[in-house]
Amino acid sequence: MLEQSWDGEWYRRAYDDDGLPIGSAQSPECKIDSISQSWAVLSGAAPPRLADRAMDAVRTHLVRRGAGLILLLTPPFDRSAQSPGYIKGYPPGARENGGQYTHAAAWTVMALARQGFGDEAAELFHMLNPINHTRSASGVDRYKGEPYVLAGDVLAHPAHAGRAGWTWYSGSAGWMHRAGLESILGLSRRGSTFQMDPCIPSSWSEYEISWLSARTRYVISVSNPGHRCRGIASAELDGAPVDPRAIPLIDDDATHTVRLLMGEPAARTADETAKDSLTAR
Repeated sequence: MLEQSWDGEWYRRAYDDDGLPIGSAQSPECKIDSISQSWAVLSGAAPPRLADRAMDAVRTHLVRRGAGLILLLTPPFDRSAQSPGYIKGYPPGARENGGQYTHAAAWTVMALARQGFGDEAAELFHMLNPINHTRSASGVDRYKGEPYVLAGDVLAHPAHAGRAGWTWYSGSAGWMHRAGLESILGLSRRGSTFQMDPCIPSSWSEYEISWLSARTRYVISVSNPGHRCRGIASAELDGAPVDPRAIPLIDDDATHTVRLLMGEPAARTADETAKDSLTAR
């Protein structure tokens, strides 16, 4: 499988009906696509060394800090004979054809957080935030979109670079919410429990989440005295030690306090390791 998916420095996106790769350095257009790289990380399928190289390629080829964009692919489809489907109908640099397709951009943020790059994940999260595109009169004139609604796409075409595309309809807002709440702040629900696994900027010394689940409110305080991006040294629920990977959900119409201390995780016992192994099976 690796022979078909790995291109040398990143993962290919697909193959066309003629068996030619899409998202390959040998392709005249769409040499790299961000979705393949991000989901190689998020799926857990990529070996760490290849995942690192794939995300380095995203940084090099697809993150455009000057323009405030995270491109889906580059270069756009335009004149090559290869047909990827309907996206070639968009002008180069618009929507999926080489613009910022915000679903995929949010997945890039999530992948970087999964790798532990809290500073970079937060930086790119802020890059996607529409309020940061509209902080000046020139920014408003360029972006031309609502500052309080995530755009499903942002143009990269040189004549309109940084202009918002469709707003109000896009599921990318849901992914952006997950990127912020789950991937950066670290809160994710797991059936009858929830997990805290933050990946935050190293500059944060603390933060707090107030979360209402059914009738119960959880006040989650995270302390980061060592200015780390990742790692939980200890966790407490209402003053008692608790596993941060499995904090009980209690529906009792009360308020519960969760306190987390970021730091080097405690060494795991052999029994805990064996239990996780059995669960994974």
